[in-house]
Amino acid sequence: MVIREASFLSSNTQVAACPAPDRPEYAFIGRSNVGKSSLINMLTGRLALAKISSTPGKTQVINHFMINDEWYLVDLPGYGYARVSKSSRADWGKMIKAYLTKRENLTCVCVLLDSRHAPQAVDLEFMAWLGEAGVPFVMIFTKADKQSATRTQELVDAYLRQMQEQWDELPRHFITSAETGAGREAVLGFVDEVNRQLAAEAPSK
Repeated sequence: MVIREASFLSSNTQVAACPAPDRPEYAFIGRSNVGKSSLINMLTGRLALAKISSTPGKTQVINHFMINDEWYLVDLPGYGYARVSKSSRADWGKMIKAYLTKRENLTCVCVLLDSRHAPQAVDLEFMAWLGEAGVPFVMIFTKADKQSATRTQELVDAYLRQMQEQWDELPRHFITSAETGAGREAVLGFVDEVNRQLAAEAPSK
């Protein structure tokens, strides 16, 4: 997939205020500081499309971006640690849950996982919740450039082994690096594949 256009559309805290659900939508979410903004910028080829911060929990709203006038990319608030009040975290949790369960054109959730760490309970619990809620998702491992390829694969395999204890069929996974661009073609190829499938299944006008 060639990214010809990528532009910011809107920020919202209410699902009802999000852009019209007239295109496939891919939402990116992960623990705070997992490298979400950097990954979004790498995928779109725009250095500052998503704002990068060293402060965990910086994203506090649902950010919509239009890609090629064909699909929406959504930047969701991170979960887990963030230097904010418990009440704010609770509000974000409600907002994220409402979005994930009510957004009718949500095509896939891209769950970002730091490839440098062993399986984290909060990530496994979140993915289990997605499964129970019937929300399609894929796993995207970030920051693969920060260690050897062998170490990255060991930790990815550890995640997959733990996932196999709960899942009959594992979700697709991708290994990426915002620094080197690794995984970009695979992730965008997946989006393109799903978009084409949706277009083929759509009733003709």
